[in-house]
Amino acid sequence: MEAVVIYESMFGNTAEIARAVSDGLSEQVDVRTVEVSAAAPGDDVLGADLIVIGGPTHAFGMSRPGSREEAAGRRPASPVVERGIREWLAALADGASGRFGATFDTRVKTVKHLPGSAARAADRVVRRSGLSPAGSPHSFYVEGMEGPLCPGEVERAREWGCELGRTALGTR
Repeated sequence: MEAVVIYESMFGNTAEIARAVSDGLSEQVDVRTVEVSAAAPGDDVLGADLIVIGGPTHAFGMSRPGSREEAAGRRPASPVVERGIREWLAALADGASGRFGATFDTRVKTVKHLPGSAARAADRVVRRSGLSPAGSPHSFYVEGMEGPLCPGEVERAREWGCELGRTALGTR
């Protein structure tokens, strides 16, 4: 069984979570970790049995070109991410049936729960594309717009990756 973790990251927090999820998955299955700009929906990514997709929550959902440009403006040296998970998922279409999918996001930890989640929005697209859910959407928390990750989030991501691997293996 093979899994692929596809992620979008502006400040490195989502990339760190993606690597931790991959670490957890690797205890159960073969796994590749791919930044979204290097993952064309029609390539061998779709050959994976489990596709895990993650990105940052921007404006209560998946990032858009404008929200990525605004985020990049916070750090003058940061390049604008041209293609995020929203665009990758839009190109996914219906070629994913018979495989499993899971989604995650990174979002700001607040005292009051804010609505919206890139993981939940991506999960709706994943289900429409024909991927079978391998778990519910997961959120991992950062302490501010640019991070860092809250304490314990990397370990929680690794544990979720292990759980996803067991789920995918159990449904084969």
